[in-house]
Order: sequence, then structure tokens, then C-alpha cells
Amino acid sequence: MIFNRILKLSSSLKESCFLWGPRQVGKTTFLRAKFPKSRYYDLLDSRMFQALNASPSLMAEEILADASSKIHPVIIDEVQKIPILLDEVQRLIVNEHIRFILCGSSARKLKRGGGNLLGGRAIRYELFPLVYPEISDFNLLRALNHGLIPRHYLSDQPFPLIQAYVGEYLKEEILAEALTRNVHVFSQFLEKAAFSNGEMVVFNNIASDCGVDAKTVRSYFEIIEDTLLGRFIPSFQKRQKRKVIKAPRFYFFDVGLVNFLLKRTNIQMGSELFGKAFEHFIFQELLAYQHYSGKGYDLSYWRTTSGYEVDFVLGEAEVLIEVKGTQVERRHLKGIKAFKEEHQTKKDIVVSLDTSPRLVNGVLILPWKDFLEQLWGGEII
Repeated sequence: MIFNRILKLSSSLKESCFLWGPRQVGKTTFLRAKFPKSRYYDLLDSRMFQALNASPSLMAEEILADASSKIHPVIIDEVQKIPILLDEVQRLIVNEHIRFILCGSSARKLKRGGGNLLGGRAIRYELFPLVYPEISDFNLLRALNHGLIPRHYLSDQPFPLIQAYVGEYLKEEILAEALTRNVHVFSQFLEKAAFSNGEMVVFNNIASDCGVDAKTVRSYFEIIEDTLLGRFIPSFQKRQKRKVIKAPRFYFFDVGLVNFLLKRTNIQMGSELFGKAFEHFIFQELLAYQHYSGKGYDLSYWRTTSGYEVDFVLGEAEVLIEVKGTQVERRHLKGIKAFKEEHQTKKDIVVSLDTSPRLVNGVLILPWKDFLEQLWGGEII
């Protein structure tokens, strides 16, 4: 199956770009399809890596000898593997007006090694796992069980692939890049962190489970964020009357990865596992749309110490989104009602398994397909 990715890289017509994304989300396939005439440097190729690592100026010499490099952007894949190449890249951008697309799974090694991030000369993009409009005949249960990394979504047996993915990640990203010396403990940390997916993280609890201190756990979460395997979303805290919880929530980048780490299988509608996976899936869609649309709205959550909660707040309280893996009842609207007692909102939505849209006390109940069609159609925010 060929996926029509939504990301446009529109700035690449005039500017150099960074394209970041976790491993196997399809960056290489995307770039080769979009730029078939571009000169391509794949630093996973061992011979190419050895040649350029030994003599970075070799790349510049080859590019300057290739007339097509003045027309099409030059692509460097896994650019973080040879940080010094970025000095050559900057020189070619400034002096020769060559455009580059610099692709990788993490800028962490570049930052830690004092790598050249081009001083604002390259625009940053991210590629995420597959999203709803990129998949013809989208299957919700398949997405929730398999995840949305392209290879995993398509596979009839995704768990062995995800197991290999986690092993490859630990080997390639953690051990090879020397992000931490204790890969065994980090592997344990990944499993414990999965229990916090979609929840507020208590560093001390995870530290106790892993036999390390809280400072180490914080550093592990930094690795997760820097390698784009997960991210925190902040608590909405503006002009509060009620006392709110200020700790951020954490989500891994793909629901399939969490399934594997928690050993949860055969997620079916109506189960508690479905509700958690469904919320995670909607988060993935909101995050991807935030980036792909270029709207850059804030994405946060809201929870009071007394237990009122809204899953997602978009922008400055412009849109409230609650996610329910069932048909909606009036009791499900308590969090939105409490939030609206303190803040003015433009739209209040519950994404659900209802079969048709409803309006209840000013809150729009949307079947998940309707919501996603409206989101990607630019009608939600």
C-alpha cells in the first residue's frame, strides 16, 4: 500500500530544512518519492559513513561537481551520525546557495556534541506516524492494536516487528549514540514509563521501580523527548479559580509501542484498554495536525485537584476536546462544564463512538470519523 503523506515541506523550494522523526515513520521513503532527482547521502550506508566521517570535505567536492545540486535539494539521511558534516553544509548554503534537506531521528547528538544546527538557516519539520487521512479504508481497531508506524499498521503480526523495533532503538539510538551507559536499566525504564502513558508522571515512583534516582529518570525522559519517542503536554493553567494540577502529562509517539511495552493485545471496543488506546490515538492526530497544518496552536490538558478533567485544550481555551471510547452520556460532560465556568470557549467537543452528531447543552458530540474529517478539513481549529 502506498500512503499519500500530508507533510508538504513547502519551504524546501527555497530554503534548507531539517526533517526529524522517529525511526521507521517513513522519512526515507517520503524523501525518495518526493525528491527522486536529488543527490542522496545515506549515513546508514557503512561505506558512505566511513568515507564522509574520515573526510567530510569529500561531500562538498562531490556536490560542487554535480550541476543538479543547484536545482534540487541535497538530502542527507541520518545526519546526526556525523555532526561535523553540518559545517560543510553551512558553508555550501552560505557560499554556494545549495539547498539541503537534513533528515534524522534525533538532534540530541548534535546538541550534546556542540554540533552546528545552522544558526536558523534551516526550517524544522517533523514526520509523524500515519494519520487518518493518509490511509484509505482506515481501520480504527487495526490502528489501536497495531499502531501507526507504516510497517506495523500493514503487518498481520505487528508484535514481533515492534519487539525488533524496540531492540533496534536501544541498539542504534541509545547504545551507539552513547546517550546512556546503562541500556539494561533504560530498557526497564521504557516499560515503567509506559504505565504513565496519558497520565501525569511521578518521577520518584518510576525511579523506585527501576532502582535509580529521580534525576536519572528525568534524564531518561529527556532522551525520550529528544529522540522523538514521546513528549509531555503541559497543564492548562491560565486564570484559574479552581486549584489545578500543574504537572505535565506524557504520551509515547505511537499507540502500538505502548501496547507492546504493556503487553496488551486484542483491544476491542467497550473495554477499558480501548478507552486508553482511543484517547492516545486522538492525541496522535491532534499533535500531527498541529504540526502539519502550520497553525502551531498550544496543546494542553486540564485537571483540577477535585477531579474535574478535560483531555485536551487547544489554543487559549479556543477548543475543548474530551475523548470517550463509548457513547456519550450527560455525566461525561462534567469536566467541560466545570472548565466553562471559568473560561470562555469557542467550541466544546466530545469525540466518541456515537453513530451520529448530537448537541447537548452546547457541547457537540461527534462520532470519531466526523471529528477526524473536520479536524483534517480545518474545521475544528
